[in-house]
Amino acid sequence: MKFRPCIDIHNGKVKQIVGGSLKDEGDQADENFVSAQDAAWYARLYSKDHIQGGHIILLNPESSEYYKADCEQALKALAAYPGGLQIGGGIHSGNARAFLDAGASHVIVTSYVFKDGHIHFDRLKALSEQIGKEHLVLDVSCRKKGNDYYIVTDRWQKFTSEKMDLETLDRLVPYCDEFLIHAVDVEGKASGIEKDLAAMLGDFTKCPVTYAGGVGSFEDLRLLKELGKDRINVTIGSALDLFGGPIPYERVKNLGTNQEGAL
Repeated sequence: MKFRPCIDIHNGKVKQIVGGSLKDEGDQADENFVSAQDAAWYARLYSKDHIQGGHIILLNPESSEYYKADCEQALKALAAYPGGLQIGGGIHSGNARAFLDAGASHVIVTSYVFKDGHIHFDRLKALSEQIGKEHLVLDVSCRKKGNDYYIVTDRWQKFTSEKMDLETLDRLVPYCDEFLIHAVDVEGKASGIEKDLAAMLGDFTKCPVTYAGGVGSFEDLRLLKELGKDRINVTIGSALDLFGGPIPYERVKNLGTNQEGAL
């Protein structure tokens, strides 16, 4: 299990929000933390510590008045750590290459592929061929409905009809390099991980998976490592001390390396 850092950008600022609270209307979200530092500051830190695979997420839609400011922050971060960060949020065939050219190692795609409640394999195949599957991460973030998890899109506001299960991952993996999975119901709450989801992901072995959502303590990290069979990478947002939380960045930055300390 490796640590994968994050830089979430909303209304032109680096923030940690409660995932399920994000609304396009009025560009609103419940905030856990608003940083006094810009995105480039975090990118330089991750670069100094040689942590790769972190992700930048643009939380405003392209239609937002804040989208330009989000992109300015993101581009500064990519310039500060070229090749070290992924970027997602409103990525599509028209802008994916530009973000890669600006220094992103991968683009992270959700709503462009999971559109109108279904997987659009024509778009997925075309994008994978356009930029190369080695540069594509699919965000299959999900929420629970009944006993099953379903993929959600449009900044996690809309349910699709697609279950988030191993069968779905098997169908998608030929076209991408990694999966990013936010457990949206616990995202930003630091209240504990989605245990059923973690156990499911622990059985997937065909490409790297990064889990985000609910990590609030070292006990949560130990549980994720156990349930995920040490195969799942982890993002820590609101609970990380860089974003005002109790978990020291210095203790988790080396997870999954030969410098790893005890959890």
